[in-house]
Amino acid sequence: MANPKRRHSRSRRGKRRAHDALRAPTITECPNCHEPVPPHRVCPKCGFYKGRRVIEIEEE
Repeated sequence: MANPKRRHSRSRRGKRRAHDALRAPTITECPNCHEPVPPHRVCPKCGFYKGRRVIEIEEE
């Protein structure tokens, strides 16, 4: 099996791991009820998507 002749430097290791960082999820505001919602998803509070009611929400 192949073995490395010399160890990789910290900067080289960091370059390899440059894309491994976690990002915060993107949150948009529902234009109907102004609740935070992930983009391109039906709002769980009011059931609207792109200005139309898509699902019926039961009010408790």
